[in-house]
Amino acid sequence: MSLFNPSRDEVREFFFNTWAQFKAQKPLTDLEKIALSVIHWHPEYHAILNAPAQFKHQEYFPEFGETNPFLHMSLHVSILEQISINQPIGITDIYEKLKLKHQNEHDFEHKAQHDILECLGESIWQAQRNNTALDANYYVQLLQQKVGIT
Repeated sequence: MSLFNPSRDEVREFFFNTWAQFKAQKPLTDLEKIALSVIHWHPEYHAILNAPAQFKHQEYFPEFGETNPFLHMSLHVSILEQISINQPIGITDIYEKLKLKHQNEHDFEHKAQHDILECLGESIWQAQRNNTALDANYYVQLLQQKVGIT
């Protein structure tokens, strides 16, 4: 699997394998442990992960209200990695502020990540629409708006 630019099938295989290894009580790599935490936050995807033959090539159409579970989980993994290395600079502080914002809610860490996920998704969409690289400054601006920093 290409570390920085995995194919759709490689991403899906990674999540299927991580889930299978967890269920078989086999050791996980650090990245698989991160992915497993994301999988645990999304029990609605467990049935999909239990049926790789059925879902490996499944198409998802956002225009019909469908969420691609593999993309969604991949974005979570990306966000957790960003937070762990504070890249873009300031994301770790923003995450902490978002956790405080959601502190009275069940699963506040997951909700804080979903706030970040919205910003990342918007940044990716803008880059694709404009046929440019992701604009880290725009991403940080969206994150700051989430916590009320302007």
